[in-house]
Amino acid sequence: MATAHQDLRINIEERTLLETQGAFKVYPLSDDPAIPSPPRQFRELPDSGPQECVVRIYVIRGIDVQPKDNNGLCDPYIKISLGKKTIDDRDNYLPNTIDPVFGRMFELSCFLPQDKDLKISVYDFDLLTRDEKVGETVIDLENRLLSRFGSYCGLPQTYCISGPNQWRDQLKPSQILQHHARLKGVPPPRTEDNGNTLHFSGQEHRLSDFEMNKEMHQHLGPASERIALHVLRTQGLVPEHVETRTLYSTFQPSISQVDIFPKSLGLPGPPFDISPRKPKKYVLRVIIWNTTNVILDETSITGERMSDIYVKGWMPGKEEDKQKTDVHYRSLDGDGNFNWRFVFEFEYLPAEQLCLVSKKEHFWSLDKTEFRIPPQLIIQIWDNDKFSLDDYLGNIELDLHNLISPAKTSDACNMKMLENVMKSPRKFDQSKSLFAQKTVRGWWPCYTEKDGKKELANYISMKIVKPLQ
Repeated sequence: MATAHQDLRINIEERTLLETQGAFKVYPLSDDPAIPSPPRQFRELPDSGPQECVVRIYVIRGIDVQPKDNNGLCDPYIKISLGKKTIDDRDNYLPNTIDPVFGRMFELSCFLPQDKDLKISVYDFDLLTRDEKVGETVIDLENRLLSRFGSYCGLPQTYCISGPNQWRDQLKPSQILQHHARLKGVPPPRTEDNGNTLHFSGQEHRLSDFEMNKEMHQHLGPASERIALHVLRTQGLVPEHVETRTLYSTFQPSISQVDIFPKSLGLPGPPFDISPRKPKKYVLRVIIWNTTNVILDETSITGERMSDIYVKGWMPGKEEDKQKTDVHYRSLDGDGNFNWRFVFEFEYLPAEQLCLVSKKEHFWSLDKTEFRIPPQLIIQIWDNDKFSLDDYLGNIELDLHNLISPAKTSDACNMKMLENVMKSPRKFDQSKSLFAQKTVRGWWPCYTEKDGKKELANYISMKIVKPLQ
């Protein structure tokens, strides 16, 4: 009988019958009735019944996602589970990447504390076989909602009533500050001077002290709410942030953010738009005028040295769009005249200052792979041959964000023009960026490499027009 009782007790212990959250405090009580009792730990208790909430999950990106395909990459997508609800975002998988930029926002409703565990999973898309789980992370929503640090919706830096950073919380900063005062057991905040001065917890705060040297714009809300927000940010509450969470079963993190809004408090503010930036289409125009000092690589019938010169150009990542001029036949002095225009179309991300290139790595690839590369222009000078391979005579690579300043004449061209750009670190300089200029015209030096060293080969005259949308 004792054995049966022991087995039953073990079975009960292995089952989760109830989960509780709370705190236990033991206080010594004085025999003197005149001494006041210790303060209560919880001045305000949350509702004991279930709360219906709106949950917004912002999944921004993944970092070093574990490869699942033979090419060493992954085709990740997101799956969300909350209570009995599931969102499968398989149709929006990102092909051939281990650093996916998801930029996805998911919104669900739930009842807390019953549906407290939010599960965010990453899967690898497979066309012919079963999708494989990359990893998952679980967030306890009840802990966040009941936290005294306000982690259900982080405090932003500014109170905006419009624009991209519009206030999301259901309560205004002044209401949150009043609630915080009740939790701390201090008098409620008091404002003066049309909301520009606020007294809280024995201190005086001035709006001018918080917003000194800050730019004002039309999206900001009233002064009384702005100063309440500034004071809230000094109280140790959770600021607006993006958290990095490990996907368990792997060691690769993902970056996300979760907001919780009880429906009893009203409608929340509009969600953030975290969708990935869309590239803009640009057109780069290059006019090839002349070349000079080109190596005479051939011998004519009469025994004179000559070259059949032409110029080739393209942008890295767009090698299939290589363009070339017509041929300047039988140049006897190394000069070539063209007046030929190249037109290159490309997709560009202004905020990242990178070009976006999408193409299939192999002809059997199902999806295109995205590459982000700096905007560059490569110009090469060649000698045309009828019955053999063309001879390479020199080239120059131009970074459109750190453009080599051209010389006014070919005599002023030298290799120091290239060395100055190579020595300087790659930093955005408005004066050297082609995107900030209208046109650039002049002479540039072209070089060849011999024994790992660059040697001056010839010169080219071009006009480069600012990329236009």
